[in-house]
Amino acid sequence: MMKKVFKMIYYLFLAVVAMVVLLLIFSTLPVKGNFRSLVVLSGSMEPKIKRGSIVAVWPAAEYKIGDVITFGRVSRTENPTTHRIYDIKAEGGQKVYVTKGDANNAPDQKTVSESEILGKVVLVLPYVGYAVAKAKTPVGFLLIVIVPSVVIIYEEIRNIAEEVKKHWARRKEKKEKEKEKIPFWEERVANLRFDRPEKNNLAKKVASPGKPLAKGPRKIYN
Repeated sequence: MMKKVFKMIYYLFLAVVAMVVLLLIFSTLPVKGNFRSLVVLSGSMEPKIKRGSIVAVWPAAEYKIGDVITFGRVSRTENPTTHRIYDIKAEGGQKVYVTKGDANNAPDQKTVSESEILGKVVLVLPYVGYAVAKAKTPVGFLLIVIVPSVVIIYEEIRNIAEEVKKHWARRKEKKEKEKEKIPFWEERVANLRFDRPEKNNLAKKVASPGKPLAKGPRKIYN
């Protein structure tokens, strides 16, 4: 029972580490189609999007009022903003968006141009962003990514070594059993000697020298 519980915890730990690593990659580099995963560091969109959440962002053909969008620059010193479109206006012949956080009392003062929008929020993962944000620091990367990865690799190597030992043990056991078996020709000889006495007696009679096969006078033909 404890072994099953330990195995479940291990696989859960493995899944969490893999998820953090993937989200770390997606939050650092855009993938095909400009899909991004970004960490929400403020509580301006609570309760819809809680602080420390991860948002998956995908570019859309058009944006309308009510859509939650992420906009701004992504860099080491700047974090993009995730707010809801409150209004759409035209400035200088171009479409601009007025945004507002759900937890804020007033809209944002600065409007957002279409070129600044990274995409529309299509998925929210609560609280996972804390681990991803920590993993971006040197100490966090060591504790959250490197150390668990070393533990996982060690466990997998140990499991492989145990399986190899079991395999060779089974082969050795099989060879020992084969040595203990009586060969086919020896088994046939044993059957001939002990299971068929009448044939053995007949063979002895034929092979016995100096005994005539039949009694009576010998006939001589001219």
